[in-house]
This record gives sequence, structure tokens and C-alpha cells, in this order.
Amino acid sequence: MQVTETLNEGLKRGYQIQLTAAELEEKVTEKLVEAQPDVEMKGFRKGKVPLALLKKQFGDRVLGEALQETIDGAMSKHFEDSGDKPAMQPEVKMTSEDWKPGDDVQVDMSYEALPAIPELDMKSLKVEKLVTKVAEDAVTEALENLAENAQNFEPRKKGSKAKDGDQVVFDFKGSVDGELFDGGSAEDYPLVLGSNSFIPGFEEQLVGAKAGEEVKVNVTFPDDYGAENLKGKAAVFACTVKEVKEPAKAEIDDELAKKFGAEDLAALKGQIEERLSAEYAGAARAVMKRKLLDTLDEAVKFELPPSLVSAEASQIAHQLWHDENPEVEGHDHPEVEPTDEHNSLAERRVRLGLLLAEIGQKHEIEVTDAEMTQAVMTQARQYPGQERQFFEFVQQNPQMRQQLQAPIFEDKVVDFIVELADVSETEISKDDLQKAVEALEEED
Repeated sequence: MQVTETLNEGLKRGYQIQLTAAELEEKVTEKLVEAQPDVEMKGFRKGKVPLALLKKQFGDRVLGEALQETIDGAMSKHFEDSGDKPAMQPEVKMTSEDWKPGDDVQVDMSYEALPAIPELDMKSLKVEKLVTKVAEDAVTEALENLAENAQNFEPRKKGSKAKDGDQVVFDFKGSVDGELFDGGSAEDYPLVLGSNSFIPGFEEQLVGAKAGEEVKVNVTFPDDYGAENLKGKAAVFACTVKEVKEPAKAEIDDELAKKFGAEDLAALKGQIEERLSAEYAGAARAVMKRKLLDTLDEAVKFELPPSLVSAEASQIAHQLWHDENPEVEGHDHPEVEPTDEHNSLAERRVRLGLLLAEIGQKHEIEVTDAEMTQAVMTQARQYPGQERQFFEFVQQNPQMRQQLQAPIFEDKVVDFIVELADVSETEISKDDLQKAVEALEEED
């Protein structure tokens, strides 16, 4: 077997692999001899079928396997000897379209090699870490929001008319064609007007009602209503209003804290402070990570495989097109051509991806099974009731596993770099941190 280099320009590589007919014949014989002990054929004992007969019976079939194995072996040896790592699957093709058994074989192999990544002095990197302390007014604001969401309802003055947003406590009996129907009656039912929890048009007819009044509400059940016997039917509800209550913000006290699962107000404040602190830390880390990646993108330069950049640019353009055309769910749409902006972003992503992968591999950074399990569990929560099916889907889908693993790996490498870098802390306010996060979103 002879391997001849035909192309070496930048990262592009080309090789011609020449296999003689004798080499292939030897490989076929080797495979047949290996299989001979297990072959059974009429007229011969197991393992005693002559090699010549095996070649006649199975030679053509084994020849294809031998050819593929020989080419695969030649490629593996080439990558082992050269140290090249292909950016994408190498393109391999036979050059003789009229090839037939007994002829020599000539195969052309081409690929783009991954570039050599320059060494990065991580200790020389300067990283700014933003620190935001939880202020008392932020805790107070959060408490007030909780109190507003946990609003109570207090009785209005006698004779007051119900307004949108009020709670009406009433009895009702529903009938269709003069007959009461199952599930259409209740007593002391609390209904917040404007909540849209009843049949369309129902709540509006109770606006203006007073305690003690009887109101007939006329509605029509929607065509897609859950009960088959009520779909599209006109109904009358005889309602007796018992109380009209107005919304009142809950008091910020121990009782409010207990509503949210805390032992008392002090404990609730502590929980809020912890939550806000975690939110600030997460936002600050996002800003730090973006700035670090910007620094790496500028500091480390190397040639990029055109095929990787092209594939990434196409993916970016395709995704952005779907973001702008959410009504199109499938992929039967005109081809989306990447712009210069897409290509620029693709170059950044490929460069940083290769750099972080190199650092991770060199320092043996890996995603653990526990980290992957946690990531899958987090994603599975988005499909309540179908968690097991999601787990099975991930197990059977390597591409999905890669999508879940990639951001975890990236974050672990970033954390590793930050540990070695020269980190300085800068204390900023919550508002300034919010502005920094918004600036990131504008850049995306």
C-alpha cells in the first residue's frame, strides 16, 4: 500500500492511497481463513470447506469488507503517524469508476486538519469579577411584591357595586333549556372578576352587582368546551350575590411568611436575601464570562478550518431565520444564506470552541456522570409526566447528549481559567449590574 500526499495548503490536506490487487487478495484470504473453522457447507464437515470453494462462494462479499477495512486501516495509520486530527469526517472516494475485482485500487482522501492551538498563559489574563451586595431596600421591594401577590380580599361597604378585580362570593345554578346540568351549581363560590376563570362573558355580567342581589347570567358554552353535552349550548345561570370584596395587599408579617413556607418574617427575609444574592452572582458570572471570552477571542489567534466555520455560519443563519419567522416550524423553506455578520460570529464561536476544547483536554477536564444526570433532570422538568420518555430519548440520542454536555464542559473550562487568572473584584450596585446584563443581551 502506498500513500502519496497530493495537497498541503493551510489546513487542507489531500492524499492518494494506492492498494494493489495482491494486497486485497491477501486480505480476503486472511478473512476467509479466519472464518473457515466456523463455516458449514453441504458435503463437508464443519471447518473443512476448502479455501478455494470459500473464495468462489464468498469472495466477492468478503472483498468489499476487506477493501473497507484496508482503507480504514490506512486512514487510521495516517492520522496516527501524522498527528493530524480531521475537523470533519474525511472525504474518501475511489477514483476508478470502472474498477473490477483483480484491479489495483486507488482512493483519494481529503480533509481539513484541526489547527495547532497556541499555548495560553492563563496566569497573565486579567479578569474583573463584579460583586453586588444585597441591599435592605431590595429585600423590602421583594417582600412588597410577595405581599401584593398574596393579596387578601376585604368586604366593601354595604351597597357597593362589584368592580373588575373584586372578589364576588355567590351561589349559582346553571341550566340549559330549563334543565339543571351536572356540575353547574355551587354555593359560596369565590370568583375574582376579570380572572377569566369562568365561561367567556360570565364574569362581565357580575360587574356592578351588589351583595344580596340576584343576577341572571346568560352565556354560550364554547364549541371546544370539555363536556360534550354542553358544547355550543346556551345556558342561564341564576346567581345570588352574597358578598362583594375588594383586594387588599397582605400585611408584611409572620403570617405572610408562613404563606410562603417560612417559619417567620425574619426567616423569609433570609430566604429572599439568599435568592437575591444567588441571582446577583449568576448575573455577575455571565458578565465575567462574556468579558473573558472576548479577551480570549482577541488574545489567541490561529487558522480556522473553513468547513467548521461554514457549517457554524449556516447553523447561525438558519436559527436566526426561524427566530424571525416563528410561524414556520419545519425546514421546507428557501435556503438561508449566511451574511458577513453570521460568518464573523461563526469564526468567534469556532475559535473559542477549539481553544476551550484544547484547554479542557490538556488539563483533563471532563463532565461527570452526576453532572450529566443533573442536566437531564433539569431539562426533563420541562416535560411533566413525560420525564421517563425524555430520559430514554437522551440515552438513545448522542446529538442530544452532546447538546446537554457542551455548555457544562464550557463552564467548567471557564471556571478553570478563572481560577488561574489574575482576578480583581469590583463592587457595583444592583442597577449597574442590571445595565451590564442588558448590554450583553444587546450584543447577542
